[in-house]
Amino acid sequence: MADFGFSSTADDVLADKDLSGKTAFVTGGYSGLGKETARAMAARGAHVIIAGRDMEKANGAAQEIREEVDDAHVETILCDLGSLDAVRSCGSEARDRFEKIDLLINNAGVMACPYSETADGFEMQFGTNHLGHFLLTRELMPLVEKAAEGGNDARIVNLSSRGHHMDQVHLEDPNFKSRDYDKWLSYGQAKTANILFSVGLQNRFGHKGITAVAVHPGGIVTNLGRHLSEEDIANLRKRMETSGSDNGPGWKTIPQGAATTCFAATAPELQGHGGVYCEDCHVAEVDDESPTGGVRSYALDPQTAEGLWALSEEMTGTSFSA
Repeated sequence: MADFGFSSTADDVLADKDLSGKTAFVTGGYSGLGKETARAMAARGAHVIIAGRDMEKANGAAQEIREEVDDAHVETILCDLGSLDAVRSCGSEARDRFEKIDLLINNAGVMACPYSETADGFEMQFGTNHLGHFLLTRELMPLVEKAAEGGNDARIVNLSSRGHHMDQVHLEDPNFKSRDYDKWLSYGQAKTANILFSVGLQNRFGHKGITAVAVHPGGIVTNLGRHLSEEDIANLRKRMETSGSDNGPGWKTIPQGAATTCFAATAPELQGHGGVYCEDCHVAEVDDESPTGGVRSYALDPQTAEGLWALSEEMTGTSFSA
């Protein structure tokens, strides 16, 4: 088993992997970490589907990957995670167009934005980062299950963040209706929800050969931070520069940031052992104190995961059948 860590890149992690015959569906795959994940997987032979709400950007990214990677098989699909109707339309189109999805990479997201609401009236960060992906995964699950048939390895990777340290999920008020909105607490809640969703998925679908993993990519400068003020950015930089991991400084490049996603999607030791949170290309330890790493126990709590699952089904008007 290769020894990957803080400085590993997506290409490092996938260097000995043959993804020929695999289909990878990457939300937000036209920029930042998503684009690098899509490129790295295409370079190892995967059929990559870039999903996003801006088709011009998606098609542009797909063309750039084709130009960089010989014989790259890259397609695009419209997917606006801020609208339940749009997510359902994406799911319907995907089921018509594609035979299976081996690697579902729920990568897209918004970070620390001013208060706003999705098309369905949900607080934007919880509604997009969690509920949009919850419904999309439900819509795409038949294709993931198809990939897992016969004991094959199918994975769902949910991008979380060390931001989950900032707050738990508030099942009684996820949309900030009875508490003051705080963009960072909202982000923390949404990122915790991404981990709890992985726990719920593993509990329901692990027996079908589907492995669900949450990941922290690291601190990376991408357009995810487009809503941040100069003060926010300065505070983040100070925090990252003083709280790096044992393996390196606080900031990562985009290729390094995509490495843990690729690790979670392909590491053989994770097959069948999901419901975990990875950082720096390894499974993180439970730690309720450290500001520099680890996963909070509340993000892995099975009872909270069940509560979030039930709430998410109610809010999206859907249900999973395992």
